[in-house]
Amino acid sequence: MYKKEKRSWMKHIDFTIADILCLQAAFIISYFIRLGFMVPYKNEPYQRLAIILLMLDICVVFFVETYQGILRRNHWQELKAVLMHCTVIFLGMTSYVWVTKQSEIYSRQILLVFWGLSIVFEYVEHCALKIWVRKRLRNAKNQSAMIIVTTDERVEQCIKDFESNRYREFIVRGVVVVDKDRKGEVIREIPVVANADDFFEYVRTNVVDEVFINGNSIDSSEALAEDLLEMGVTVHFKLVHESKLMPNKVIEECGNYMVLTSSMCIASPRQLFIKRCMDIAGSLIGLVIMGIAFLIFAPIIKRQSPGPIFFSQIRVGKNGRKFKIYKFRSMYTDAEERKQELMKDNEMDGLMFKMDNDPRVFPAGKIMRKLSIDELPQFWNILKGEMSLVGTRPPTVDEFVQYEAHHRARLGIKPGLTGMWQVSGRSDITDFEEVVKLDTEYISNWTLGLDVKILFKTIEVVLRGSGAK
Repeated sequence: MYKKEKRSWMKHIDFTIADILCLQAAFIISYFIRLGFMVPYKNEPYQRLAIILLMLDICVVFFVETYQGILRRNHWQELKAVLMHCTVIFLGMTSYVWVTKQSEIYSRQILLVFWGLSIVFEYVEHCALKIWVRKRLRNAKNQSAMIIVTTDERVEQCIKDFESNRYREFIVRGVVVVDKDRKGEVIREIPVVANADDFFEYVRTNVVDEVFINGNSIDSSEALAEDLLEMGVTVHFKLVHESKLMPNKVIEECGNYMVLTSSMCIASPRQLFIKRCMDIAGSLIGLVIMGIAFLIFAPIIKRQSPGPIFFSQIRVGKNGRKFKIYKFRSMYTDAEERKQELMKDNEMDGLMFKMDNDPRVFPAGKIMRKLSIDELPQFWNILKGEMSLVGTRPPTVDEFVQYEAHHRARLGIKPGLTGMWQVSGRSDITDFEEVVKLDTEYISNWTLGLDVKILFKTIEVVLRGSGAK
C-alpha cells in the first residue's frame, strides 16, 4: 500500500492544531496580565472573542495557505510568515470589535499584548515543530525503502536529483543500472545492488517498498512496472524531468489518457471560486462608486470635450480572447487618430504606449487618470467575468499582434483592473520587458493572499494619486 502525499490544507494539520493552541495560550496570558488569574472563557464577551479567534485562524489557514513551503523556510522567512499570519488575525479581531461596536467592552491592552505574544509563541512553536518534523522524516524507521532503476548515462544525475529532496518520505537503498554491469559499485554513496538479470531476484529477497524507473523507453518501463506491481511493489516511472516543466504540475485524466499536466500556475477549484466571489463582491461595490463618479464627471466630460461619456475599445484577454473594455473617456474624441503622430514621443521601450502630459487628454481627464477614476467602468467587465480585480493589464489588438512568443505568457491569466505592474511603480517603468517580467512573476506565484496584498497596495497608490499619467 502506498500513502499518497497530502496536497490539501490537511497536509499540515499538525501546524494548524499547534497554532490554535499557541494563539489561545497567548489570548489567555494577555487576559491574565490585564485582569488577573481568571479564565477568559468564563467571561461571555471574551468567550465570544476566543471563538472568533479560532474561526479567524482556520479561515486564514484555509484561504491564505499559510503553510505553503513551511519546511523549506529559513528563520527570517519563517518570522515574516508568522508576522503576517498573526497580524491578519489581530486585524480580524480588531475589525470584529469595531464592526460590532463593542470597543468599550474589550481591553485594547489585551488585544495588543495578544498580538505580541502570538508572534513570539507561534514563531517558537514553528521552529520547534519543524525540527521535530524534519527529524521524523529523516528517521529511517519512518521511510520507505526505494530502489532506482535507470541507465548508466542517467544514474549519477538521477541520484543527485533525489539528494536535493531533503524532506522525502523514502530512503534510496540502492540503484540498478540496466544497460551495464556495475553491480558492487557505489555511486554517490548509493550501492549498485543488482543488474538487469538479477533485479527481480533482489526484489524478491530484500526489503523493497518502492521502485523508481528512469528508463529510455516508455514501453520497456511500462512492462517492468507491470511485473513489479505483480510483486506488490509500488512503482513510479518518470514521465518528464521537472526542469523541463513549470513548478506547477498535476497528474490527471485527459480523454482516455493519464497525463502529467504542467502550467505557469495551477489553481484549485476552491481558489478559483473564492477569487470569483471576490471579483463579484468588488465589482458590485465598484459599480456603486462608478455611479457616483458618473453623476460628478459626466457633465464635466460633456462640457470640456463634447462626445460620449464612456470610451470602449477591443482588448485582448486571457490566452488571446478579445473583449470590449470600458472606461470614462478622458481624452478628446480624435485621440486614436492622433496616436500615430505621437508615437515618436512614446516613453515606453517596447509594445506599449505611455506619455507624460499627453496632449490628447483634456483637463478633467488628467484628474480622472491621476486618481484612476477613468478605470471605474471596468467593474462592469469584472462583473461579466471578462476581467478580474487583480490580473495583468490587457493589451490593445495592435500591441498584441506584435507580441513575441514569451510576451504571450502575460496573457495566461484573466486580465485585471490592477496588478503587480501597477503597484510596482508603473509611472517609473519604461521597459515593456520589465512589465512582462512582473506579470509573469505574478502568474507564477499567484495566491489569494497575493491578490489581497496587491488590492491593498492599489488603494494606497490611488490615495497617493500615483495612478496612470
